[in-house]
Amino acid sequence: MPFQPIKRAAEVERIVVKGGKRKYYRFRAAAFYGGLATADAVGCCFLCAYCWNLGRNLHPEGVGEFYSGTEVARILLDIARKKGFRQVRISGAEPILGRESFPHLLEILETIRKEAPGTRFILETNGFMLGYDKDLAQELARFHPLLIRVSLKALEPEKFERITGAQGQFYFYPLQALINLREAGAHFWPAVMSEFFSTKEKQKLKNFLIQNQIPPEIEEEELILYPSVEENLKTRGFKVI
Repeated sequence: MPFQPIKRAAEVERIVVKGGKRKYYRFRAAAFYGGLATADAVGCCFLCAYCWNLGRNLHPEGVGEFYSGTEVARILLDIARKKGFRQVRISGAEPILGRESFPHLLEILETIRKEAPGTRFILETNGFMLGYDKDLAQELARFHPLLIRVSLKALEPEKFERITGAQGQFYFYPLQALINLREAGAHFWPAVMSEFFSTKEKQKLKNFLIQNQIPPEIEEEELILYPSVEENLKTRGFKVI
């Protein structure tokens, strides 16, 4: 049965956020975006069919350890210094689950701004909560250089539900996030999984962006078919080529 993502976000948030600390299971250097330090978290309001971290996000209670925002920032900055990177990110989960997890993210951003000005933070998000609560977008817009990558799953309810596991009626919130971020003056862009967006759908998205005074530039991510991802896709009824 499809789940209600706002309810799921709150339930997951209670598991992965305690006293301002959040669960992470790994810190590492990664080659994406030309090289950056990465903190891998757990806990998401979606359960996407092609998520490489789906197993941990299904059962976040049994994975990872709690870290404060300052601890996360300093670990990331240490990795970045050792590798000569000027970029950091959080991956593997949704950084913004609601008002309980948001202060943790702000603490990370504040610490990086104070201790390593100029370090670029790439915020990878599904955009759901940024669409649901526009005040969050306003608060994020205060930080520079903060780059927000909004990963869009679908442009219509049925496909959204099939990919994310969430009820289709909530499909528009990630799209609303783009509008909220534009109004807030944040630096952001949409990203899509190219295998799940047809040429027609990409054009439809570009038209939506233009209509809302957003640059019609879309990042196209290519699917990495890990064994677990292939199994998940087949379970959801997607044809795997």
